[in-house]
Amino acid sequence: MSRAFPMWRSLLFVPAHIGKFTEKAHERGADACILDLEDSVAPGQKKQARDAASSAAQNISNHGLDVLVRINTPDGGGLLDLQAIVSPAVCAVVLPKVASAEVVRRVALQLDRLEAERGLAAGRTLILAQIEDVAALPLLDEISTASPRLMGMSLGPEDFSVSAGMEPVPETLLWPNQQVAFACRRAGILPFGFPGSIADFSDIPRFRQTLVLGRQLGMIGAFCIHPEQVAVLNEVFSPSDAEVEYTVALLAEHVCAEAEGRGAFAFRGKMIDAPVVARARELLTRHMSAIHCQRLPAK
Repeated sequence: MSRAFPMWRSLLFVPAHIGKFTEKAHERGADACILDLEDSVAPGQKKQARDAASSAAQNISNHGLDVLVRINTPDGGGLLDLQAIVSPAVCAVVLPKVASAEVVRRVALQLDRLEAERGLAAGRTLILAQIEDVAALPLLDEISTASPRLMGMSLGPEDFSVSAGMEPVPETLLWPNQQVAFACRRAGILPFGFPGSIADFSDIPRFRQTLVLGRQLGMIGAFCIHPEQVAVLNEVFSPSDAEVEYTVALLAEHVCAEAEGRGAFAFRGKMIDAPVVARARELLTRHMSAIHCQRLPAK
């Protein structure tokens, strides 16, 4: 990655207007909380959620948890959402239904203005884009480079599947998730997600299977809608102890091989060269990030 962004393994959606959920958000074990002003909020409760979001964000942030806010689309109340939530307590905005680079730039300009007005460091509020329409797929490279604030993208499986007229299952979601991951890697930003539905929180074994697929695709974390999903997200998107031990030993052997002028070397029955070393370094970076993100146990 060309830039250093938070490598959240688990991002838990919490409706911003439901106090009993926001008050305990920091206890759920997630690396980050997404206060939702969009899909989980009924139209008649949008203002209530918007009014509650700032204090909820401050409370959660005070407990040491990273806070993001999913706003509505710019033409659907999102600009009002930004007015209400931009503060030191909010580290990023989740931007839904991104179908063009212009949408990202429009939100970025509003963030420029609000940060300047409120005495915040320029560029501190990041953007995480949700790709939720088939029309966005040919534009992923434009979207992924639309603003320096854009730190990552994720495919929204439910809305995307509706747009594509397909079922939200791994067989159909694998390819579009790959496209999102590839575009993120080309742009030097972070890919989030997994090729499956986010809605079924009762079948954790099945959820785990799709998360493993997501990690194999190169995703570094994913969204979830229920506290029961948090622990498995943290597990799957964290390197195991065995992986860490292997990686540390491999990198130590690489140092020795490099000192001897060898670009490739044998290690535990495998031939190791530059791409394998690069992958090992990224795994170690994820491990250090996972240690940094340790939170209270999920309740």
